[in-house]
Amino acid sequence: MTITSTDSYTAAAGQARQATERSAEAFNKGARTLADQAKLVATLPAIDLTRPVARYFDYIQRSVDLNRDLATRWAELLGSFSGAVREHAENVGSIVTEQTEAISDLAVKEADKADDLARQQAKEVEQAKKDEQKAARAAERAAAATAKERAREPYAGLPKAELSDKLAERDLPKSGTVEDLIERLVDADNQ
Repeated sequence: MTITSTDSYTAAAGQARQATERSAEAFNKGARTLADQAKLVATLPAIDLTRPVARYFDYIQRSVDLNRDLATRWAELLGSFSGAVREHAENVGSIVTEQTEAISDLAVKEADKADDLARQQAKEVEQAKKDEQKAARAAERAAAATAKERAREPYAGLPKAELSDKLAERDLPKSGTVEDLIERLVDADNQ
């Protein structure tokens, strides 16, 4: 009858715990970075990270639950196993280790996906900001053009002689086309 040391199981459980902690640290670091960047764009549309964060923590919770259940079962069975049953338990321990590693890898992948999603949403927010600025500039140009047209209205349709008389009243040059005279009067009105 051979007694198997629990060191290998303890080490496997410790590695699983460390992998889960590293995953959580990676997510926390990414979340802090995102939060710092979010402060810079507080006036822009909100980024909804609720689903990726919820999925990430669901995977972490599954990993923790699986590790707890397996460790509990292992501890219960360890006391009652003997001989061939103990060998079987060692096989189960290696399966548990493999599953734990797979779950840890999956948690890391989900954290990467959440990070990628956050980056993509940040790009979309930046693009929205650029589009907003572009629209604002276009609106300013349109407003300026409308203002210029309104400023020209009092002079539109006046004959060149009358326009020249208005320029003479202001001691402005009277030469040029009707358009030149109107522009000169509008410029004088705006000063």
